[in-house]
Amino acid sequence: MIIGLPKELKDNEYRVGMVPSGVHALVADGHSVFVEEEAGQGSGFTDQEYVEAGGTVLKSADEVYGRSDMVVKVKEPIEPEYPRLREGLIVFSYLHLAPLPVLTKALADSKVTGVAYETISDRHGNLPLLTPMSEVAGRMSIQVGSYYLSKPRGGRGVLVGGVPGVWPARVAVIGGGTVGVNAAKMAMGLNADVTVLDVDMEKLRYLDDVFLGRIKTVYSNHYNIAQLLASADLVIGAVLIVGANAPKLVTRGMLVDMNPGAVVVDVAVDQGGCFETTRPTTHSDPVYKVEEVVHYCVTNMPGAMPRTSTFALTNATQPYINRIAAMGLEGAIENDPLLEGGVNTYKGHITCRPVADAQNRPYQSYSSLK
Repeated sequence: MIIGLPKELKDNEYRVGMVPSGVHALVADGHSVFVEEEAGQGSGFTDQEYVEAGGTVLKSADEVYGRSDMVVKVKEPIEPEYPRLREGLIVFSYLHLAPLPVLTKALADSKVTGVAYETISDRHGNLPLLTPMSEVAGRMSIQVGSYYLSKPRGGRGVLVGGVPGVWPARVAVIGGGTVGVNAAKMAMGLNADVTVLDVDMEKLRYLDDVFLGRIKTVYSNHYNIAQLLASADLVIGAVLIVGANAPKLVTRGMLVDMNPGAVVVDVAVDQGGCFETTRPTTHSDPVYKVEEVVHYCVTNMPGAMPRTSTFALTNATQPYINRIAAMGLEGAIENDPLLEGGVNTYKGHITCRPVADAQNRPYQSYSSLK
């Protein structure tokens, strides 16, 4: 198989879809890898490293897309990349299609096979290709939230860990999954007053045990969220429904009762966000205020830490890339039926039910279209 590695175009996106060692493994197995010039530069990988690994560096993205059977990316294609999409091409990447009808239409119209990292599960019900970036984003959420709590950045001027004799920041984490757990770890490590909300009581019991009672756990409902937000300094949105739009758990009315200068970080923004007031932002222009509350809603948070993020991501994705390259997508799915959950578009159809439901479009299963 011919695998393409284009440079990412999203605002301040410095990650890359494959590290040189991954290219080396593919070439050793008899595949060809075309790498766009400077694709790995943002993550600290030179073109020469890819050449030494056996890859071929090409000048343009048009060449990479045009000559490849499968393109491996980090973030979803954006508008300048749409003309490069074509029938038969596999795009293996984060896609987050539910809130992106224009991209969904572009993938369907071009008959691209869109395989999304974030909807692939394993036999334990985990999301192995989403987990590493959720870990990065969860930990980053406390870093960026702390930064924007400073007065010069529009925040309340609250130090997350406080000092002796002064209350630490009150941090509310909505969602006890991978993002929420990592956010709680970081906030607890800074000695913040941390509360995690979730609807899964077993998860709350687990968190209470793991954190030895050092964080508070509260059942998530409208009333409890509103009560916590009224006193919170920093709120992390960490809710995920696989493939679907995130539920809007925080209303604009709740923000009215929050302290002016409080900060919300909506890590769920890729799936539409769990705050009613969420709108996607970029690393170039990351924040805005609604009801005097600072909103940070960057859609590619881990892109700001590309060295760590690229290694973490490719540790998880490389085995899947290798299997698809060796067996083809159909063969890889026969080998691992759970991989079918990652196929979001195929032969012009939407093959991920949550995406189809979110956009009120017809759904067809991948297996029915083979």
